[in-house]
This record gives sequence, structure tokens and C-alpha cells, in this order.
Amino acid sequence: MVNNLSTDTETLDARGRLVISALRLFAEKGFEAATTREICDAAGANISAIRYYFGDKAGLYRAVFNEPIGETQCHTNITEYVTLPLADALGKFFTEFLEPLKKGEEIRLVMKLHFREMIEPTGIRQQAIEAEIKPQHEALVSMLKEHLSLQRVDMDVHRLAFAIIGMAVHFYVGQDVASVIAPQLLNAPKAIDTLAERLAGYALSMIEGEARRRTQEPHHAP
Repeated sequence: MVNNLSTDTETLDARGRLVISALRLFAEKGFEAATTREICDAAGANISAIRYYFGDKAGLYRAVFNEPIGETQCHTNITEYVTLPLADALGKFFTEFLEPLKKGEEIRLVMKLHFREMIEPTGIRQQAIEAEIKPQHEALVSMLKEHLSLQRVDMDVHRLAFAIIGMAVHFYVGQDVASVIAPQLLNAPKAIDTLAERLAGYALSMIEGEARRRTQEPHHAP
């Protein structure tokens, strides 16, 4: 896995130190157990800084849940390039989707926090699904519908969309597995770029395979 840590609080401003310190503590303890006092102590910030920058603890948690992944987030905005040729669109999608993996330890903390949110839900994950993940899925489905020349979206289009995105999601969820089985798979930015290129190719093959299946089996399952 990429080892350059962007979680070194000495290189960040007060707001950035709060986000990274809170990420570590929320990921380790959860929203309820992690106190604002220990977050501020870890960040070297005054307790009033949370109110100044985030409003309250919940606001800090929202920032922590979303910001450390960076401007190129896991829910990359596929709506921005649906007009591109399919191969180019898939290449751009996977390149941007996997970009956060280059953050190394920081992204592992993000994933730990997301796992904890699933076990101890605060509601923020559902908000992310409705506001970000669902629209991106719908955009991908629309792109597949157009490429497959369909009159309507059926369950096989949704199955294909989830399968395509799932290939990339697996490398977030299974980082520790990949580091044991194939350490060089995610150990450098170039390796991650190569992975994105390969996934785009795999996805294109999946889409072409689905097009052939529909030609051969016109009465497919709903």
C-alpha cells in the first residue's frame, strides 16, 4: 500500500489538524465515545476551535466522514463525462474513483470509520447514499442504457452497474487482503493508475458481454 502519510498533523493548519485527529479517534472509538476534548488535545487546538470551524461535534463528524478522501471522492461525478466515448468514460471513472487509495494510511482510517458507521450508525451514511451514491449509480445506469440501446432500464442494467462499481469498491474494502496476497498491487501511485486502467478494460468487456447476451437471449430475466 502507498506509505506516504498525509495524516502528519504538523504540516496542517488548525482545521486540518482537527479533521485528521478526529478521523483517527472516531475511527478508533466511534462518534459517541470520542470526546471533543481529546480530539482537540490530539490536534493541539483550543476546544472552541470545533465550534468555530464546524459548529459542533456532529459538524466535525460530517467533515471527517467526507473530507479526508479529498476532492476526488469515491463517488466520482460520472455525470460530468457521460458524453465521452465509453472506453474513455470508464477510464476516467476508475482513475478518479481509485485516486484516494494513493493516500495510504489516511484512506485506511477512512474505511475503518465507514465500517464503524455501519455498526454504530449515526445516519450520515444514509445521507451519503441518497445525496451522492444513488445519483452516481443512476448516472452509470443511464450511460449503460444508452450504450446498450435500451428502451427502459431493467434489473440486469442495475446488476451490471453494481458489478462494475463493485470491482473498484473491493479494493477499498479489501486493502488489507490485497496487501497480503499481492503487495505490489496498491503499493505505489503508478500501480493504482495501472489498476484503474485494467478495471476500465474489464468493465468494457463486461458491458460488451452483456450486449451479446441480450442479443442471444432477448427474453432475459426482469
